[in-house]
Amino acid sequence: MERLDAFMARANAAFYAQGDALRHFTTAPEISQAFGECLGLWAAVTWQQMGAPGEFRLVELGPGRGTLMADAWRAGAMVPGFQAAARVALVETSPALQARQGEALAGLPAQWFPAMQAVPDGPAIILANEFLDALPIRQFIRAGGAWRERFVANGAFHDQPTPHPLPEAPDGAILEINEAAQALAAHLAARLSAQGGAALFIDYGPQHPGFGDSLQALRDHAHADALAEPGSADLTAHVDFTAFAHAASGLAAHGPIPQGLFLQRLGLVSRAAILAHSAPTQAGMILSGAQRLVAPEGMGRLFKALCLCQPGQPVPAGFE
Repeated sequence: MERLDAFMARANAAFYAQGDALRHFTTAPEISQAFGECLGLWAAVTWQQMGAPGEFRLVELGPGRGTLMADAWRAGAMVPGFQAAARVALVETSPALQARQGEALAGLPAQWFPAMQAVPDGPAIILANEFLDALPIRQFIRAGGAWRERFVANGAFHDQPTPHPLPEAPDGAILEINEAAQALAAHLAARLSAQGGAALFIDYGPQHPGFGDSLQALRDHAHADALAEPGSADLTAHVDFTAFAHAASGLAAHGPIPQGLFLQRLGLVSRAAILAHSAPTQAGMILSGAQRLVAPEGMGRLFKALCLCQPGQPVPAGFE
């Protein structure tokens, strides 16, 4: 028997170790190149707001196929000096995905690291798309007027008494805590406060936290049993943006705001229109992809954007 967060960490490590893990789902960078381009320009403008340091770390957490960074890097070239100052740092633990990213990012000044804590010191601009949702969660369920923690054994939940202090709630309530995300936020608070920079997180979850079971598994673009065949599906949970920002004590937090609003402010729709005009045979696909990213009924409302940055920096682009 193991705690749910230990089970989730083990299952996702096995899942992402596969060479073809990313075939099971599609993320924003694969839907539209304009997504990565907008984030690249966002990073370049943020670099200027930081005073354009002569050297900084351009970090991506969980770089997937390398598509986002490739698009961001290309767009960042529009801002003089940005590429020359950037040292690309990719936080990735899967050797299979590192190889895939290396192919997509050939020629970039990139290095790989096992964790954000291993990235060398210095000012940093951090991009993270659908990274927090894959970090392991603990789950607690209220029963008989007391909280019990969920463990996993033989493909089923087993609830155990817990001494963990938790708020009052009615029976049947489920509370999720992401200690890994909170630890990352605390690390970023110490680093960015002392060395400068900003971190942009785009992920899915409610605007305001509450009770509920958000654990889910995705296999072959369809929902699957989260506890069956660990390592065969991607396990995720909604991000508690409020708790994450609170754990980054000392940083300025902007957002969360809906992804659709954020991307529209960055000009994604206009960029998609330009791409569609230059490739008329693919125009329908390009425009529908952009619409999927910004429309409330698509990814525009469920997904949120949150920026954490060093106090005193100007409000980052898109969060005005």
